[in-house]
Amino acid sequence: MSNRQRGLPLGLLLLASQVFRIGTDNIPPATLVTLGLNVYLFLFPVKPLLQTCVSVQQAYWGGDWHRLLLSPFHHVDDLHLYFNMVSFLWKGVNLERRLGTAWFAYLLSVFSLLTGLVYLFLEAGLTELTDDSSFSVQCAVGFSGVLFGLKVVNNYYNPGGVKYIMGCPVAKRYACWVELVLIHILNPGTSFVGHLSGILVGLLYITGPLRTLMKICADFASGHGNSGRPRTYYNSSGYSGYGMPYTSTSSPYSRQGLYNPSHHPYTAGLTEQEQYDAAIRASLQDQGRMED
Repeated sequence: MSNRQRGLPLGLLLLASQVFRIGTDNIPPATLVTLGLNVYLFLFPVKPLLQTCVSVQQAYWGGDWHRLLLSPFHHVDDLHLYFNMVSFLWKGVNLERRLGTAWFAYLLSVFSLLTGLVYLFLEAGLTELTDDSSFSVQCAVGFSGVLFGLKVVNNYYNPGGVKYIMGCPVAKRYACWVELVLIHILNPGTSFVGHLSGILVGLLYITGPLRTLMKICADFASGHGNSGRPRTYYNSSGYSGYGMPYTSTSSPYSRQGLYNPSHHPYTAGLTEQEQYDAAIRASLQDQGRMED
C-alpha cells in the first residue's frame, strides 16, 4: 500500500502510455469504463486489500460475500494492475466490438461474479479432498481470473492459428492451459486455482450452458413488464451491434456491429450464415441511403 503514497506508480504511467497509444476513441465504452474502474479502485480502494480478497474462510465461513464483488477489481500493486489491464485492453476491444457493448458488459459482470464462486467451490473441494484447511484460507484478488475466461471466449471466436509462448508455437485452443501452468511455475505467488476458475467459466460459456442461461435471463429482463415496448435483443454471436435495437439513428458503435438479423423480414428458413449475409447487405444499403 505504501507505493500508492509516493506519487504516481510506474505501472500506472506505463498503462497510461498504452491507453494514449491506442487512443480512448478506439476503446469501446464497456472496456474503457471497466479499465477506469480498476484504476480508480487501485488509487482509492473501497477497503484494505486483506478485506477485499476472496477466500472460503472469509466469504463462506465468515459470510462476507461482498468480497466476490470487490476482489476482481482490486490489485496487489501497480504492476499487477498494469499487466492485467494491458491484457484486458486487447481482449476487451476485440470482444466488445464483436459481441456489442450491452452483451460484453453483461458478460464481464457474470464472469467477474462466477469466477469467484467457482474459485470458492474448487478451494472448498480441495479442502475436503486433502483434509488440508490451508486451501480454505488462501485469499485471491485481481482481474486475472476473469481475463483467463475472456481468453477462452476470444479463442473460441477466433479459432485456429498459433500463439507463441516464450518463443514456442502453441495452438490457440491450448494456449490458456499452457499459460496457466507456466504462470504458476514462473510466479508461484499467483493463484493457480483462481486462473483455473476463469478457464472453467469460459468453457461453460463457449460450450453452451452458461451462454444459454445468460440469454434466457437477458430475454426475460428485456421483455418483462414491457410488452408494449420494443424488445432489446442481446446476441452473443456478435451480429447485434452493441445490444441495441437497430435504427437508422443508432450511435457509431452500433454501426460497427452492423445489423441485427432478428429484425430482418426474411430470416425464416435461412441458415445463420445466410441471415448474416442478408444483414450485411441490408446494413450496406442503409449506409448508402444515409450517404445520398
